[in-house]
Amino acid sequence: MITYELLQNYWWLLVTLLGALLVFLMFVQGANSQIFTLGKTEAERQLIVNSTGRKWEFTFTTLVTFGGAFFASFPLFYSTSFGGAYWVWMLILFSFVLQAVSYEFQSKLGNFLGKTTYRAFLVFNGVLGPVLLGTAVGTFFHGANFVVNKDVMGESIAPAISQWANAWHGLDAVANPWNVVLGLVVFFLDRILGDLYLVNNIDDEQLAPRVRRQLLIDTVVFLILFLAFVGHLLLMDGWAVDPTTGVVGLEAYKYLHNFLALPAVLVLFLLGVVLVLFGIAKTLLMPTFKRGIWATGIGAVLAVWALLMIAGYNHTAYYPSLADPQSSLTLANSCSSEFTLTAMGVVSLIIPFVLAYIFYAWRAIDRKSLTRRELEQDEHLY
Repeated sequence: MITYELLQNYWWLLVTLLGALLVFLMFVQGANSQIFTLGKTEAERQLIVNSTGRKWEFTFTTLVTFGGAFFASFPLFYSTSFGGAYWVWMLILFSFVLQAVSYEFQSKLGNFLGKTTYRAFLVFNGVLGPVLLGTAVGTFFHGANFVVNKDVMGESIAPAISQWANAWHGLDAVANPWNVVLGLVVFFLDRILGDLYLVNNIDDEQLAPRVRRQLLIDTVVFLILFLAFVGHLLLMDGWAVDPTTGVVGLEAYKYLHNFLALPAVLVLFLLGVVLVLFGIAKTLLMPTFKRGIWATGIGAVLAVWALLMIAGYNHTAYYPSLADPQSSLTLANSCSSEFTLTAMGVVSLIIPFVLAYIFYAWRAIDRKSLTRRELEQDEHLY
């Protein structure tokens, strides 16, 4: 029997999967952050930009879908975080808008800013987008400064159910260094995915060795940051929800307990980590191997998905309030109505077909590796 609680868990499963897919698809940002460091000549920069330019719309669409799904299934989080911590989300969206404008206008006739300026915008998005998104997700574990008061519902036409508890409106997330560490983890993971994607997608004798060397550097930095954050996460206190009373309180080793209570999620996480390392190692050790993006990409999705799932499952407050712990958001107190979740659940059945279409379109676009000669013959260039 489909219960309200089951629907809440189902939609957390889907929303976190979309978040994990978004992190993977931000390999576009990871590659773009290196346009000027990897691309030493105009031809090489053009290869990088046109390689990522074929995929940026997948990332942008997934970002919008992720936000829309979160809004529809957990509207109180949407109104609290997007409405209260708006500086962070506005900066993220601004960087993605810059990305879209940069792709479309850098090669237009009459471009008075020049290609270099628009490519600098792509680098800006490539750095700021992943770092800020990871920092924002860090508040799932470390909390944010907000207060929720559902008692005001019905008092006016548009009551403010949630309010931010300080004037920083989300920028205070950087005050917790572990939020920033998670932002850097996402950034370097996307750099790795970007490196692997360029290895797979571009056939160029001068560029390929440089990308592989950069892959090693990014991997070393990523592993240091990733191991530090995971160790911190497993040892930290987390906000637990009493299933009977709904009272929120601190629990020692909460996220370690979540992994142990959800062995399937733990296996998913460990499998993801192994796949990430396998794709990287094989690419570094075999100069002719180019398919590391698939193993590492799938591994990244599984590992990120598992981390996001333990933020909300097993009676956990997935958005803790530092100002008032009892205002913390949980799957039960922040979700849509049972009718809405049921109706959206029917619509969600088309997701496998959408993913199949994305896979088909991806294969069609990447049928051949991108070369300098192809760019010379292509009429539509970014």
